[in-house]
Amino acid sequence: MTASPRSRRERPAKPALSREGIVAAAVAILRAEGLRKVTMRRLAQELDTGPASLYVYVRNTDELHAAVLDELLGTVGSAPAAGTWRERLEGLLTACTAMLLEYPGLARSALTARPSGPHYLRLVENLLALLQEGGVPRAQAAWGVDLLLQHATATAAEHAGEEPLGDWQAVERALREAPADTHPHIAAGADELLSGTPEARLSWAFRTLINGIERTAVPD
Repeated sequence: MTASPRSRRERPAKPALSREGIVAAAVAILRAEGLRKVTMRRLAQELDTGPASLYVYVRNTDELHAAVLDELLGTVGSAPAAGTWRERLEGLLTACTAMLLEYPGLARSALTARPSGPHYLRLVENLLALLQEGGVPRAQAAWGVDLLLQHATATAAEHAGEEPLGDWQAVERALREAPADTHPHIAAGADELLSGTPEARLSWAFRTLINGIERTAVPD
């Protein structure tokens, strides 16, 4: 016998929509399928609703991606407890970069996404506190936070995903084969241009930026 269709009254009620639930579902899709699948249509399918219902809570896909980024910033944690203020600051920034490297699409989106949620505010607060601990003037610290986060984001976006080996080999070959008569500085410094691990370069860059922020006053 064919089973009779269930009445709507017998079906379990769908959970009420909320911004927190929408963002949580978007993070789950990101982890399972990548950022390209984090769309309003795919999210509506996951939540068993219509795309129009989501716009009550999230204005567009850009705002959704920014909210996802803020949620994942909550996994970064606090600065290391041990070490100098410089070492703890570098540790926090490195952890932020590492989080972005786990999500290639999000790392690229983060170049333009503008998170404004509680986890972003906590990260900025922690960075400012560490710079203040080092005696960095408030204005320099304020501008410096922007610069440090830009570098973390750009580094993650540059190295995110599978980088074609042929592209890097072409760059390396071009630098090593640059003629000394037309490009004397490249020819003399090719080994240095290509030296260092990604971790060492990231650490050096953060330390260089921190030193510059500490010593360079912002213009009036």
